[in-house]
Amino acid sequence: MQETLMLFSPPATLAAAVVAGILGLLIGSFLNVVIHRLPIMMQREVDSVCACERDEPEPHPEKYNLVVPRSACPHCGHQITALENVPVISWLVLGGKCSSCKAKISARYPVIEAVSALLSAGLVWHFGFGWEGMAALVFGWLLLAMTFIDIDTQLLPDDLTFPLLWLGLLVNVKGMFVPLQDAVLGAAAGYMVLWTVYWVFKLLRGKEGMGYGDFKLLAALGAWMGWQMLPAIILLSAGVGSVIGIAIIIASRMGFDHKIPFGPYLAGAGLVALLCGQQITAFIYGVTG
Repeated sequence: MQETLMLFSPPATLAAAVVAGILGLLIGSFLNVVIHRLPIMMQREVDSVCACERDEPEPHPEKYNLVVPRSACPHCGHQITALENVPVISWLVLGGKCSSCKAKISARYPVIEAVSALLSAGLVWHFGFGWEGMAALVFGWLLLAMTFIDIDTQLLPDDLTFPLLWLGLLVNVKGMFVPLQDAVLGAAAGYMVLWTVYWVFKLLRGKEGMGYGDFKLLAALGAWMGWQMLPAIILLSAGVGSVIGIAIIIASRMGFDHKIPFGPYLAGAGLVALLCGQQITAFIYGVTG
């Protein structure tokens, strides 16, 4: 089935990966916009609803979305030109500073672009540049955006988790990654597993241990890879999350009440499962008998 989905023959795999890497750079630049603006758009929507309920004037009358207004320096308002917006290269040429006021530009912008490029090239190298590879690219890009939004805000927006979930079900209508029945069960089981953990933790400790976005993200991963992959995803995310979380707590000396978003670990585990899921599942079920 995979051979029928391939748009490039195997000898063109390296060339396809290079093309995917260049595409990933461009998408990474757009993801920077999504990561920065989507939480602001969500907050502005909340502000507008609250103002409407209080019968107050619209607090944000100006248009603000992923396209408008144009990107600008937050310090001096200088609008970013096309030449100043070339992924990675512009940041290097400008020395990581605004061309107008010389204020520093965060290195995270070119890092996200570079990660997007490497991720895109790796996914196409693994899946090819057919429909399966294109689906994997969208999967990776959405997870990358959610990872950094969750790190910044401890939120996983419905505008990203729901499309990821529905896309997972759609790509598996004809069993691209798993049979549709496994995908539907995976979506339901993914949500219910973390929903149950959330309420058990809240009843025992009297506080929330994770957000509802985590439920939706695991449901989306289940929709893409089926219910059989959920144990592997949970073990991977919990293992990595525990190690990194403990290290952060010790280093920051902020105590165990410090909130560490679980979404990035789920996203990382989801990517690993997509690439190596069959081997991981075989190992887990082999160990457990």
